[in-house]
Amino acid sequence: MRFLIISHAPHIKSDSRLYAYRPYVKEMNMWLNHVDDVEIVAPKSNIKPTLIDESYEKNEIELTAIPEISLISISKILRAILLSPMIMYRIFIAMKKADHIHLRCPGNIGLLGCFVQILFPYKTKTAKYAGNWDPDAKQPLSYRLQKYILNNTFLTRNIKVLVYGEWPKQSKNILSFFTASYSIKDKEEVILRKYDLPLRFLFVGSLSQGKRPLYALKLVEGIIKLGLPSEIHIYGDGVLKKELQQYVNENKLEKFVYYHGTQTAEEIKDAYKKSHFLILPSKSEGWPKVVAAEAMWWGVIPIVTSISCVPWMIGNGSRGILLKGRLKKDIKKIEKELQNKNALRTKSNKAQLWARNYTVERFESEITKLL
Repeated sequence: MRFLIISHAPHIKSDSRLYAYRPYVKEMNMWLNHVDDVEIVAPKSNIKPTLIDESYEKNEIELTAIPEISLISISKILRAILLSPMIMYRIFIAMKKADHIHLRCPGNIGLLGCFVQILFPYKTKTAKYAGNWDPDAKQPLSYRLQKYILNNTFLTRNIKVLVYGEWPKQSKNILSFFTASYSIKDKEEVILRKYDLPLRFLFVGSLSQGKRPLYALKLVEGIIKLGLPSEIHIYGDGVLKKELQQYVNENKLEKFVYYHGTQTAEEIKDAYKKSHFLILPSKSEGWPKVVAAEAMWWGVIPIVTSISCVPWMIGNGSRGILLKGRLKKDIKKIEKELQNKNALRTKSNKAQLWARNYTVERFESEITKLL
């Protein structure tokens, strides 16, 4: 089988290996275990791989490099319009040679792939929609357009679109799916937490506007001001690093905030084992892996915004704490939850039991069925 991937993820060639964003590559390695030839149509980057990158396990991968495009300004939109015909032509040639077409969405390259795949109604296809599939969510036009094309059985045929959560009034194209980080072998016994002070909070993710790390920091600051000794450990990097450091300095929070930067999966796993809560106040998510596939696995209680399939994921509050996005009210809600340690232990146990249903073995088994 010749397997084609259409992706917006920048790819790096280094020491005869092909690298890209670690969580994406880990997932794709499981797909590639079951195919013969692989072609990837994606942007190529000339930077060196970092800790957030990983190499594909398959050695012989054909990379068809295309320009990276963006729609965040007038000049970039004009550039994208000029480059789109060439990108779509390369996608078309790759799809013509492929036995199975796999689209990575949402993204600008995924959008072009959605248009081109209409010309191949009889080829077997899958699409991984890694964003918020909620039909009522307010999203950019490009995202809504991708969702419309993929859900439309006239425009898009012979496809399974993997989405997070279960949503009403979806076409036969749509398949509710999941993702996983840990194996059955990782099912170690979790030490029962006492929830003694200081409370240990975690933030794991990019330091970007979408992930709202500053809001997480302000939540912990509010808990501290209530007289509950707490600390927050931040794992990740991004454009908001300086802003966070400035806020910490201005509000004299140096004793309570620990910045670890980008770390290995093993180091983050150790952090989960030592922590009580994970805060992820994102503006948008698909299946937040750090919540469902990682933190909950180790009994860490997620404190998360009510977006996408997250409420379902945490049992509408039985396995975690839902935020409303209003700081004072969210702090009061967390304070109320902290008053009942037995209820916290129950949430932790339920979170762990739920998350451990989703192993990499089960994930790969489901992928095999799709191929």
